[in-house]
Amino acid sequence: MHIFKNPNFNFVRWRWHAIALSWVIIIAGLVVIWTKGMPKGVEFSGGTILILQFDQNPNVQQVRGALSQGIPDGGNAIVQQYGPPAARQVMVRVHTAGAEAGGSLSATAEQVNKALRQANLGNFQVVGQEIVGPTVGKELQTRGTMATIFALAGILVYIAIRFQLSFAVGAVVATVHDLLITLAVLAFFRYDLTLNIVAAILTITGYSMNDTIVIFDRIRENMRAMRRDNIEHIVNTAVNQMLDRTLITGSTTLLSVIALYLFGGEVLKGFAFTMIVGIITGTYSSVFIAAAIVIIWQGRKPVKAAPAAPVAPAKKPRRARAS
Repeated sequence: MHIFKNPNFNFVRWRWHAIALSWVIIIAGLVVIWTKGMPKGVEFSGGTILILQFDQNPNVQQVRGALSQGIPDGGNAIVQQYGPPAARQVMVRVHTAGAEAGGSLSATAEQVNKALRQANLGNFQVVGQEIVGPTVGKELQTRGTMATIFALAGILVYIAIRFQLSFAVGAVVATVHDLLITLAVLAFFRYDLTLNIVAAILTITGYSMNDTIVIFDRIRENMRAMRRDNIEHIVNTAVNQMLDRTLITGSTTLLSVIALYLFGGEVLKGFAFTMIVGIITGTYSSVFIAAAIVIIWQGRKPVKAAPAAPVAPAKKPRRARAS
């Protein structure tokens, strides 16, 4: 299947524009994180989440008012509709998880339940509950960060051995670029950083790396076949040769993740949104960022051919001896 017939787009020409655009998005994301902070789920910050299902359509403002008066630190509780309106569900999140000893972690959940019962907001039942202590949240945050760092370090070593150092640096820079862009977009849309999103980020790391390695493999083949051409022409030819594969793979994966975002429910929304951003920026970085790093590292000099193996001198045929 082919989308383009003999494509010959000059992707290399736009590498500096692409790098500048990426820097703008990353810096804007860092400013948002610096000024507003990165919202964290209870897995990392510690807290209590309750999913409440009412018999009648709940009023979110009334639930929020009842909590602000009925529980300590209730004014900072996050109350929002959960799922479609027909489900009649409300999510309540309180960052105060209580002490971590003697089973008192459930105290906040009990206080929320009691405050809403006393407010006479209608019959409801708790259909979901999640409680994480602050110590566990910090441990999960540390492990998630270390998992990402170890993944990037392993990628750097593997590609440096399998290809060469310039390819390894380009692949790691492109992957870090994808992670920073994804975090920036998450900060723009104020998605909570949860374990689901960390799983999506690690998935993006593998997906982006796979697409980059495919292009790098074609660049390596072209470096052997186009030994006297400069690196810009070699890289641009490789990107055009793999353009159909890159777009088909990216678009089919993107359609699957969009379906997951639309129909996967509230629990998977953050994961699916992160994957959508990661697939788009991963495809973009494979074409522009990773290839640009290889060009910058290699320079504009022609690619030299590998020395040919010496040819062994032909052996003289032996004369047959007379018997």
